[in-house]
Amino acid sequence: MSTVTYGQREVRRSRYAVAAVFAVHGAVTGSFATRVPWIQDHAGVSAGQLGLALAFPALGASVAMPLAGSVSHRFGARTALRGLLALWTLALVLPSLAPNLLTLCLALFVYGATAGMSDVAMNALGVETENRLDRSIMSSLHGMWSAGALIGSAAGTLAAHLGADARLHHMLAAAVLTVTGLVACTWVLDLQPAEDEEPPPRFALPPRSALLIGAVGFCAVFAEGASLDWSAVYLRDELETSAGLAAACTTGFTLTMALARLAGDKVVDRYGAVRVVRVSGVLATLGGLLVVVGGHPAVAMTGFALMGLGIAVVVPLCFAAAGRAGSNPSLAIAGVATITYTSGLVAPSAIGGLAQATSLVVSFGLVTVLACCLVVFAKVLRVGDRDRPKISPSNAGVPDRQS
Repeated sequence: MSTVTYGQREVRRSRYAVAAVFAVHGAVTGSFATRVPWIQDHAGVSAGQLGLALAFPALGASVAMPLAGSVSHRFGARTALRGLLALWTLALVLPSLAPNLLTLCLALFVYGATAGMSDVAMNALGVETENRLDRSIMSSLHGMWSAGALIGSAAGTLAAHLGADARLHHMLAAAVLTVTGLVACTWVLDLQPAEDEEPPPRFALPPRSALLIGAVGFCAVFAEGASLDWSAVYLRDELETSAGLAAACTTGFTLTMALARLAGDKVVDRYGAVRVVRVSGVLATLGGLLVVVGGHPAVAMTGFALMGLGIAVVVPLCFAAAGRAGSNPSLAIAGVATITYTSGLVAPSAIGGLAQATSLVVSFGLVTVLACCLVVFAKVLRVGDRDRPKISPSNAGVPDRQS
């Protein structure tokens, strides 16, 4: 292991730097999601073809994620995150440049690959920082991701309302976010492996401890991906709203997710992960029902907002529980990440394919069923309530280790 140590001041500074990185990552997603209708029209693809194309980000992420550990091992956590995050922010411009289905799929594959690798790197640093601080921060870190997504989607809503070309919009957003990300990465923990440490395997099956936890995350990410990618299309096509109002629906969804995640750490500390996820599942299910049966833009937008509130803290709690499950927390975290990204792979294509065969209303009926599963299977996160490792203040500045 590295002999360099960090005190509490450096760890706290890293906590804020990682939070900024999460916000930048989320802003890219929000910037993209609100312009999906424009990208669909520009590429000239149907709902079913769009569903196929939207499977490629998660496919690219699933293929590339195992490489993140090797990159961090070779270059160090800070340098790796800086490079991977910059690739992700710059990849934002690719989908809006695609003129047809084939190029759109290729662009979204690269977009997803860079997203997945930077996601793994920043979550690993987040878990390491949480362990060193000895208090829960993962929900608020993901809250910063949602806050970034909110800022990105708000800018996208304005751009859509003004009828701006998404190519110009995304080029400007990519430039700003790349610079912001590079600056933020300056202060994250610079974790380095020991000289004799073996590099991590490029691929490993998720351990048993991660499977059930990952299944809960699968349901939440499916609902999140469906809402982010299809909420604007749902309002535009099913409820015949304007492009601006359709994009505002995505903004409302990300707003409720951001608020719930920012407040999530205190709520979880008070009531426990299991109880919080059960209540969250009830809210998400109610939101899905409003989307499916509402038939009015205001009702549907309320439903999407409730879904955002309901699923907000589930994925952070899954990562936190994985970090405390089994004998190899790092492998468990990677396993949960793989499962949740698999959900991201399935969700867009499943929603689009089912919509092509039936309607988007039926597609969000499936989302509602999966939201209900959160209520049933919340108990598998109990490990996060009772097995949290404690770190004494005297050991806060421990030698660096690979996350």
